[in-house]
Formats: sequence, C-alpha cells, structure tokens
Amino acid sequence: MLKVGITGGIGSGKSTVSKIFELLGVPVYYADDRAKDILVRDQELAEAVRSHFGKEVYDDNGALNRKYLGNIVFNDKNKLALLNSLVHPATIRDSNIWASQQTAPYVLKEAALLFETESFHHLDKIIGVYAPQPLRILRVMKRDKVTRDEVLARIHKQIDERIKMRLCDYVIHNDDQQLVIPQVLTLHETLLQLAATTV
Repeated sequence: MLKVGITGGIGSGKSTVSKIFELLGVPVYYADDRAKDILVRDQELAEAVRSHFGKEVYDDNGALNRKYLGNIVFNDKNKLALLNSLVHPATIRDSNIWASQQTAPYVLKEAALLFETESFHHLDKIIGVYAPQPLRILRVMKRDKVTRDEVLARIHKQIDERIKMRLCDYVIHNDDQQLVIPQVLTLHETLLQLAATTV
C-alpha cells in the first residue's frame, strides 16, 4: 500500500484538503488527533509523560490535563522537544499499524510536523498544502480567536513554508486564487496510478 503524507503550515488548510480526499474514499490518519488519544491510551507513554512533567498532567480518571501540559511545554522549547520525542515515535508506530489495517490503494497521514519529526521517512510521497503567510494568519486568527502575534509565534515553531513546500513531492495551492477540488482530483488520479504500479 502506498503511504502518503499531507502537510502544511498552520492555517494552510491541510485538514480541509484531507477531508476532500476522504470524500473520494481515501482513509486519512489525523496525527494530531490520534496523538491526543495515544497520550491517554498508551500506558507506557502516559507513564513516561508523568515521570517527566509531573503527576498533575493526568487527572484521577486518567484524562490528560492539556492546559497544564501546554503551559509547561509552550513556554520552554526544551520541554516541548522532550514531549515531542516521547509522543512522535508512539504516533509513528500507531500510524503504521493503522495503515496496515486499511484496504484502499493508498492512505494519507495528515500532520503539521512531518519533516520536523522525521516521520516522513515512513512515507512514500508527501503532499504539501500551500497558502501565503498573510492569508494563513487571517485564517488562524478567525478560527482560533487569537491575535496576530500568537499566530506568528506558532508559525515560527515550524519549518519555513517555502522550504517545506520544496521538500514535498506534490503541492496543492489553497490560496483563494486557485480551485482546490480540481487539484485534489488530479492528484488523486496520479496517486491511484502510482499505487497500481507499486503493488
């Protein structure tokens, strides 16, 4: 099975593009959502997180205290790197198991940090979703009800968008200038053909 990553900076619209692929019958693994689930479900990971960040990270019912953990890691890049070093390998394992259970010609893994975490090594092709930074900032300000400076702080934690797009095999432009659905349909046909030749 062909494993394809889909990535892009915050506000690029990668989740929207992923949902279009889903409508075409392509299974999509949403890495951020699954990581939140894994942090609770994977007991070995939960113990490691507790040992590094304190028992207050989880409540008495085992639910993750996201606000508490967020306050620790988003103010300290070393602690964020530590958390990522614990979570990303578990997410990669989980996505590989998930992919092996699918029956479609190809699957997608949607993740903001495919290159930053080096999980792209486990994928056959990468799709980048591109939007210019001013548009991304406006989208995230509207979506998350945050300030421009807060969005910029998140953007600066990711690889420069132009570099990221150069690392991708395909790029979908979600810039409000080009229609997205025809781009997805064309790429879907390309990936189906590629999957057929790699079987």
